[in-house]
Amino acid sequence: MSFDPSLLKFNEAGLLPVIAQDASSREVLMLAWMNAEAVARTLDSGQVTYWSRSRASFWVKGATSGHTQELVAMRMDCDRDCLLVLVNQVGAACHTGRRSCFYTDVTDGDMTELMSPMD
Repeated sequence: MSFDPSLLKFNEAGLLPVIAQDASSREVLMLAWMNAEAVARTLDSGQVTYWSRSRASFWVKGATSGHTQELVAMRMDCDRDCLLVLVNQVGAACHTGRRSCFYTDVTDGDMTELMSPMD
């Protein structure tokens, strides 16, 4: 059965959330957004392409920073309204320079940074 991005359930803005996870370590790296064309571009090129809501433009992860995400696998959830991309991450995934965007623990009510920016 062929995959067609129109099978996905995009929100009213034509977007859906995408979770990026390291294919080897399974570390959750970041959450971003894609529209149907970003999904198609990612599948065609093998380089993860997101939709930047703030810039209203496509964003190939690492195009300017060199911190690229090579697509290993793309999976949709059971409701077809969210994607998981398994990637080979080069460098930091977070714009703060950290490997993952999920570096602040708030479990005990305090904010604790779990990792420093990468050198």
